[in-house]
Amino acid sequence: MSQTTFIVGVDGSPAGDRALEFAKERAKLLDNSKLILCYIIEWSPYSFQTAEENEKRHQRREEEIAIAKERILDPAVTSVASAGFDVEGVVQHGDVAEILDRIARKNEGSQIVVGRVGARGIKERLFGGVSARLVSSAHVPVTIIP
Repeated sequence: MSQTTFIVGVDGSPAGDRALEFAKERAKLLDNSKLILCYIIEWSPYSFQTAEENEKRHQRREEEIAIAKERILDPAVTSVASAGFDVEGVVQHGDVAEILDRIARKNEGSQIVVGRVGARGIKERLFGGVSARLVSSAHVPVTIIP
């Protein structure tokens, strides 16, 4: 029997927590499942930075990844693993919808599960929220948890 892999967007928010709980409930129903918890640090190639900011960019990205792992991802992975699930954690920088879809394709994911979050800022108004972009572009089914 093939493994069913759930890609779960986590961010430490109540909506992200509900998405994780939903994915765990679905995974319990299956004999062979895996959860890949993904924390994506939003980064846009369209942001403009000074030369000084560009020099420090790599160090800042590494610090952001370390903080995200320590505060959000590692505790979630530990909790899910202690509940008996096959789980993996991923932290990356970039466009959230694009990266979640890429991770799903790379890992032969069966479904992407994310929490619904209200629109934030002008970027969301111009380009649409993460959940809307996922629904319109993902290569696997997307479940959005309120």
